Amino acid sequence: MDRITRVGVDLAKNVMQIHAVDSAERVVVRKAIPRERFVSWFANLEPCLIAMEACGAAHFWARKLHALGHEVRLIPPQFVAPYRKGGAHVKNDALDAEAVCEAASRPHMRFVPVKSPAQQSVLVLHRMRTRFVEEGTALVNRLRGLLAEFGVFLPQGIRRLHEHLMERIEDGSNELTGPARLALLRGCEQWQVLDEQIAWFDRQIAEHANRDPQAQRCMDVCGVGRLTASAAVATVVDARQFRNGRQMAAWLGIVPKQKSSGGKQRLGSITRQGNDYLRTLLFQGARSAVLTAHRRDDRLSRWIVHLQARGLLQDTGRRGEQACTHSVGSARQGGAIRSVLRARPHWWGDGRLIPQTTSP
Repeated sequence: MDRITRVGVDLAKNVMQIHAVDSAERVVVRKAIPRERFVSWFANLEPCLIAMEACGAAHFWARKLHALGHEVRLIPPQFVAPYRKGGAHVKNDALDAEAVCEAASRPHMRFVPVKSPAQQSVLVLHRMRTRFVEEGTALVNRLRGLLAEFGVFLPQGIRRLHEHLMERIEDGSNELTGPARLALLRGCEQWQVLDEQIAWFDRQIAEHANRDPQAQRCMDVCGVGRLTASAAVATVVDARQFRNGRQMAAWLGIVPKQKSSGGKQRLGSITRQGNDYLRTLLFQGARSAVLTAHRRDDRLSRWIVHLQARGLLQDTGRRGEQACTHSVGSARQGGAIRSVLRARPHWWGDGRLIPQTTSP
């Protein structure tokens, strides 16, 4: 058998599809391997390049294969699709593995850095916290809606809801009957449990941010708190993959969509590509920076105040659309996070890294 130089792998739950080629791009192996024999098959292979889509369990398998001496690269699925024969109309495991193998050979292909178990552990905290927050929001909305059916209307805001919810449920003057009242009380108990769970995750994330040197430096960026710093450090494995802050902004999906042609530039809303969670945290932090800019005297804050004085940062009455637009622009200060993660100290003091504000 000719020496294998590159292998494309289509990962799955139980069966992995292999597509291997030699230095002359001739197909050497094309077969399916059960999960139990996956690592042992590569253990008997000379070190080579192994490519996989960045999907479920990809980081785990990448670490396993890297420990065997192979060079492992993870490719975003959207970059693999153009190389699949048959396009979007024909898809199977063999074609997917072949497409992964072909995509890995491209000289300008972009790859996903492999995360360590520690980084993935931190991201587990963030994912579980997000899930509990979503469950809490859904539960609160359900309680509001059910109470409204009996003519019990609650004030807006979580704090005010905490103050009045039990009082309204236990009020004997409303139309709530015994079974409905008991069911709603159970809902309140569940809400309290969810709040306790979220508080536990907040403490764990804060502990990670406080002991991680990179997260501590990230918190010096305006609008970046413990939650954002912890998520950024765990998500951005290697900031050296970005040549500048604009590349990181594009990776996060906070640059305008382009539909340009014929020499005419047509820019739309932001692309919203990349990591939704980190982008949301940066956006919320940017909103915080905009709303508190008048309290600070750094260069960025003076620029924001100048825009406010010109009327370019005013709520339009439609959920603050214009302010949100400029907050997205401020969120591109995520480029400062990139510089912190790259440990480039000359960024400190030029106005891009400024004292933090209260933010996520």
